[in-house]
Amino acid sequence: MGVIRKKTAARGGEGGVKYVCDVCSADITSTVRIRCAHTKCNEYDLCVQCFADGQTSHNHDPATHPFRVIEQNSVPIYAPDWGADEELLLLEGAEIYGLGSWADIADHIGGYRTKEEVAKHYEKVYLKSSKFPLPEKASPHDRDLLEEIPRDIFQARKKRRIEERKEAAKNAPPPIPKKKPTASVPSCHEVQGYMPGRLEFETEYANEAEEAVQHMQFDPGNGLDSRTGLMEPEMELKMTVVDVYNERLTQRADRKKVIFEHNLLDYRKNAALDKKRTKEERDLLNKAKPYARMMNRKDFEEFNRGLQEEHNLRQAVAQLQDWREKKVIDLAGGEKYEQDKVIRAQKAIPMGSMDRERFASSTRTKPSHVVETPSGAAAYVAPELPLRLQQESSSKPLTNGHTNGTATPIKREKFVVQPLSGISPMHLTLENAADLHLLTQEEIELCERIRINPKPFLVLKEAIMKEALKGNGLLKRKQVTKELCKVDSSKLGRIYDFFVNSGWIGKA
Repeated sequence: MGVIRKKTAARGGEGGVKYVCDVCSADITSTVRIRCAHTKCNEYDLCVQCFADGQTSHNHDPATHPFRVIEQNSVPIYAPDWGADEELLLLEGAEIYGLGSWADIADHIGGYRTKEEVAKHYEKVYLKSSKFPLPEKASPHDRDLLEEIPRDIFQARKKRRIEERKEAAKNAPPPIPKKKPTASVPSCHEVQGYMPGRLEFETEYANEAEEAVQHMQFDPGNGLDSRTGLMEPEMELKMTVVDVYNERLTQRADRKKVIFEHNLLDYRKNAALDKKRTKEERDLLNKAKPYARMMNRKDFEEFNRGLQEEHNLRQAVAQLQDWREKKVIDLAGGEKYEQDKVIRAQKAIPMGSMDRERFASSTRTKPSHVVETPSGAAAYVAPELPLRLQQESSSKPLTNGHTNGTATPIKREKFVVQPLSGISPMHLTLENAADLHLLTQEEIELCERIRINPKPFLVLKEAIMKEALKGNGLLKRKQVTKELCKVDSSKLGRIYDFFVNSGWIGKA
């Protein structure tokens, strides 16, 4: 027999089914061939020359065996650019390799047909036909394409197409070699029990769910009572078990979705991030993990950042409150206080004279202690702001409430508080004014000159600011001195001038 099913290494090549003469082994794929029709000869092909000379081989007897002349059916029958021989090879390839294996079918057809081209042609000609499963032009009397496109013109087009694609295949860059797929075994992945090739775990959620349905059978015709037409109790029980099983599969899929969505399988990366966090931050994030089932990855990461920020702010506030109780008034003093606190704790350890000498010698020989990365809370109470907070504060433009919000700096002269007649300045300290730390240095000078304590000043400040917001940041002096607050008008006038000079309110 003379059939060779050639599998080419590169997809989309010339390929296809090749026919050779069983006597001289000449290629007779693109020409007329003679096929023996006797039952003793299975797919026995001869070229025209060997048939004319009476050549024979194997069990073939040219004197007695019948034969068929097979021409090259390279004429269009269903589509203008597809020949009858290609249509036959398409159906033959689909039968051999199965529908959907378009790459193998394209290789079976040959002629540099691509898998996309073959799939599109099959869908258009066969699946979308009004005569499905037959093509539109399935009738043997439909010869419109044969009359429209003669054989010689169609073959010339086919030859030109093959030559163009052959040349394009030569000039195309070499294909990227396929990488060896990851083996679906737990030992090939850093998370024990996970099989990446199957996207499954050795032990799944509700791992015994399949046991309830593994021996269940549904026979045709069973389940309905022939007399009443209702479902039998046994079938109802089976359907209930199947519903429970489907619900467990849904729960299993939901849990896998959370794992893949939040990239929990990247164990090394997640472990490296955990090492950079403090113990308190790790505990906080572990408590927040159940919320991952309700959020996508982006929202959950933003939620975690918010929790860490809140945690750090609470720690910083607690630290500042502790320093305030110890009469520490600035951040540099707080840092020195913490260093002295550590030294005092070390000195409080009871030691003998020998122990002190041994401790001193060990500290001299011991390498310097590696400074740990400060926590988020430590960054808020450091004397110098972290670079991130400096950038945030510098990137926000300062406005005075009635400008257009541009970042153009406004140079203001330092406000000098004029003394009030009959009122002598007073000196404010933390001992006589507990809320002094809430004011700026300029506000402290103002309060000292007009003899007003910090807490009443803050109340006045809040009232003035709320009233200014009602007028888009603009306020009249008369509103402050006579209508807004029942305080000495001269003091309120100084406060009003200070707020205007600072750019917090504008003159109406």
